[in-house]
Amino acid sequence: MRIVVLGATGHIGTWLVPRLVRDGHHVVAVSRGARRPYHDADEWRSVERATIDRVSAEADGSYGSRVAALRPTAVIDLICFDPSTARELVEALRGRVELFVHCGTLWVHGAPTSCPYDETVRREPFGDYGIRKDAIERYLLEEATNGFPAAILHPGHISGPGWAPINPAGNLDVRVFERLARGELVPLPDDGRARLQHVHADDVAQAFALAVARPTDAIGEAFHVAAREPVTMSDYAHQAAQWFGREANLSFLPWNDWATTVSAEDARITLDHAAHSPCATIEKIRSRLGFAPRYSGVGAAKDAVDWLVASGKLDIGSVRA
Repeated sequence: MRIVVLGATGHIGTWLVPRLVRDGHHVVAVSRGARRPYHDADEWRSVERATIDRVSAEADGSYGSRVAALRPTAVIDLICFDPSTARELVEALRGRVELFVHCGTLWVHGAPTSCPYDETVRREPFGDYGIRKDAIERYLLEEATNGFPAAILHPGHISGPGWAPINPAGNLDVRVFERLARGELVPLPDDGRARLQHVHADDVAQAFALAVARPTDAIGEAFHVAAREPVTMSDYAHQAAQWFGREANLSFLPWNDWATTVSAEDARITLDHAAHSPCATIEKIRSRLGFAPRYSGVGAAKDAVDWLVASGKLDIGSVRA
């Protein structure tokens, strides 16, 4: 197929585009042109490039028509965050594509009380991001019942080489890993039992490639894409310390006290992750599309940390992961 990938040089697209090329597809990689892929691969040399500034194109109402002008057989949208843009794309692509795959998020569920939970669990999304993604999914699945070939994949915390992963405190401060590597005290909020569910970017790419390979099983459906099991912040910290030959030195503080130990932004990110505390099962995508993640949740985070260490972005002295 001629596959247009929107957001092609981001976290997922970096790994997805080479997979699609290896599967024999002609790929049109669409981005703003401001960033190279996080991971280089020979397959990028055979990719057709297209530059579209999504923000400005959405503002003037030309985004859908510009994507349609690329003559796709299939479209994979990795960067849609507004229901109005989803509607614009559907109207521009209706009757023109065989498959449209949207990247959602586990955040569409809010914070279900069951563990694990599947795609059918009652949804109560909160926060602007989760609410918007839920609205996009509802719209696309409704359009799928009317013949538009939409499918939705919901990743967890996407991790991989090239950027910092969510750390055991539930935010992006890489100094948490430095403290664990040195055996220093790391405070965690509340009892440390809030869950995180990372997924490696290449495993997410695998899931999108499977949706392309098995469209009849994907269209009209939504799938969780994550590591097989979540991990608590506390267990994650213990495993991360072991990467550096250490035992984790942890303390646990009530939320209001813990929040004073970090920046306002880190506290906001941690609160978002702790409030969602995902525990999603991937049985549906495993059984229907054959999804088999290579990485555990902590393994996905370790791959990102190994890259941080190799790139000199972590100050851990003589200790090495």
